[in-house]
Amino acid sequence: MHPVDTLGRPIRDLRISVTDRCNFRCAYCMPKTVFGHDYRFMDRKELLTFEELERVAQAFVGLGVEKIRLTGGEPLLRKEIEQLVGRLGAIEGLDLTLTTNASLLARKAEALRDAGLDRVNVSLDSLDDETFRAMNDVDFPVSRVLEGIDAAADAGLPVKVNVVVKRGLNDGSVVDIARHFRGTGHAVRFIEYMDVGATNGWRLDDVVSAADIVASIGAEFPLEPVEPAYRGEVARRYRYADDGGEIGVIASVTQPFCGDCTRARLSADGKVYTCLFAVRGHDLRALIRSGASDAEVEEAVRSVWTRRTDRYSEIRTEETSRLRKVEMSYIGG
Repeated sequence: MHPVDTLGRPIRDLRISVTDRCNFRCAYCMPKTVFGHDYRFMDRKELLTFEELERVAQAFVGLGVEKIRLTGGEPLLRKEIEQLVGRLGAIEGLDLTLTTNASLLARKAEALRDAGLDRVNVSLDSLDDETFRAMNDVDFPVSRVLEGIDAAADAGLPVKVNVVVKRGLNDGSVVDIARHFRGTGHAVRFIEYMDVGATNGWRLDDVVSAADIVASIGAEFPLEPVEPAYRGEVARRYRYADDGGEIGVIASVTQPFCGDCTRARLSADGKVYTCLFAVRGHDLRALIRSGASDAEVEEAVRSVWTRRTDRYSEIRTEETSRLRKVEMSYIGG
């Protein structure tokens, strides 16, 4: 029997962070004021090896996981990431995806597809080059991200585009992004600015609601709601009335979806987190490196999941948002 947590939620999705490093310094994730030149990132020996990651993935699949997404940091910074994709891609029936800032995607897309990657999500918060350079805070041009998206599509990888919307920063880019990707076959997901971690200076006033995002796009391109494809689907989807494709909105702040959350997260150093807004994880690396069997690893994951009570977004207040939660760059988005 596949386990369920204390609220009856099964485990279906696993996000694996393969590195805590990133070559961008987006203020909502890895601000330079915290992640500067003197910041200590993990040593290689602290990271789970590809063999260890495969073992953990198999344990989760044995408990009901159907989709794994590789994240970071920036996952394409992990040396020989294609080898890990090959290992995980060989697991029967698994949907394997990856989220990237696309800075290295143009050179890696074909190898990732050949290794067994099914899809790719690209983070792109603005098409305006000045705004985009300011948001990534390393002066990286938007044209390079678009090249990565084109390379992925040319390699046969379906692409989703993720846009974190922050009021006063890139909210003016929403309609432009929707317009640009209409008719391309690339779905866009607009994400409410969330209070992940404790370093991004999150304020509720900075959140542009999903309802406002849908209204602004719908005013130019009429939209129709789409029924969820499965329980636990995070994005609320809308299709263009003229069949120009679809968008989605992820409304963790204004329309929490904790009740159907089927997602676990694994940090690069092997800790399991049962919520994006968690304050602590459960160490699998120590268990694996102590010589535990595959059955013991699976049982440890089962025990963590069946005790799960998380529903942070449903109980969020200005006070809870100030909790010292795990950083997004550590746990993956």
